[in-house]
Formats: sequence, structure tokens, C-alpha cells
Amino acid sequence: MTAAVLVVAVPASSSAQGTAFSRSEKPFTTISRMFTKPAPTDSVVALVKSQVGTRYRYGAQAPGKAFDCSGLVQWVMAAFNLDVPRTSREQAKEGFEIPKDPTQLLPGDLLYFGKGKKVDHVGIYVGDGKYIHAANRRKGVIEAALPTGKLAATWWKGARRLLGGSEEAPPITLLDSLMVRRTDT
Repeated sequence: MTAAVLVVAVPASSSAQGTAFSRSEKPFTTISRMFTKPAPTDSVVALVKSQVGTRYRYGAQAPGKAFDCSGLVQWVMAAFNLDVPRTSREQAKEGFEIPKDPTQLLPGDLLYFGKGKKVDHVGIYVGDGKYIHAANRRKGVIEAALPTGKLAATWWKGARRLLGGSEEAPPITLLDSLMVRRTDT
């Protein structure tokens, strides 16, 4: 009978996040966490969260200085080589439609809002029933809970997925967005 042995080199310094073994995790969970890169949606969430507290200014798209709602979304998605239009109305047509159901939302999904049939606001879902958006001049870029009750039925218009997969759209990964496609000639 032969036994397989897994040898793992542990970095001398465990100061980097995710490189330390944890007694509360199973060994293979820890190893997987240590050697896998974060999902692109995790990166989107981290990037958009880094802008919480930024001022709101209509038409602005200056990281760390000021954003409007669609400028924030456009800037975040551009960091992942996703070219989205400038206005919330046009951004609400990107990607593919997903149900307006909090249990089916994934971090990185776009949420769009408006009065009547008009879309005039957009935000990025970050998980746990929350999204980040450039709210207004008084609040700036904030993290907020998903609308409930009447607001969910009237103001929240829908959700779109730009990152991820479906039958209509192939999955996009951070690796795909960073790779230069080579064509054979």
C-alpha cells in the first residue's frame, strides 16, 4: 500500500493576508485559500468599497475626489477592462438581466433605479443585502441596504450582471480581462 503525501511550502512570513494556517479551518480549505486568487467579484467589491466616503458631484468620475452614480460604476468596471456607457440609463442595458431577487444577486451586479419607467440611478451590489452608490451631494458615495417594501416595488427597477456567467454571456474572469488575446496567423 502506497501513501500519498502533500508537501506545502509555507512562506516564512505570514503577514500577507491569507497565507497563515488556521486552526478553525480544515487543512485543505486553508491550502485552497492560500493558493487561490480572489474572485474578480471580490476585487470589484474591494475597489468600490475603497471609494465609500468620496464626495458626490454630478458628472464627476474622479477616484478619491468625486463621483456621480454612473461615473462610479464606469470607473470600477473600467478597472476590469469592461467598457460601460457613461449614463445610468445606458448602463442598465449592459450585461444580462437577472431577477430582482436579493437571493440571486451576486457581488458586482449592477442595480438600477428610477421613477416611473425612467432609469436615473445605478449602484453596485456588494453582498449581504447591500450595495454601494454615489447617492447625492449630501451623502456622497455610501453603502446602503437594498430597498424594501414600496421602494423595492417602485424605485428599484432591476439588476444586470456584467461579471459571471449565463447561457447568454460567457463568464468573465479577472484573468480573462487582463489577458491579451493572441490570434494565430
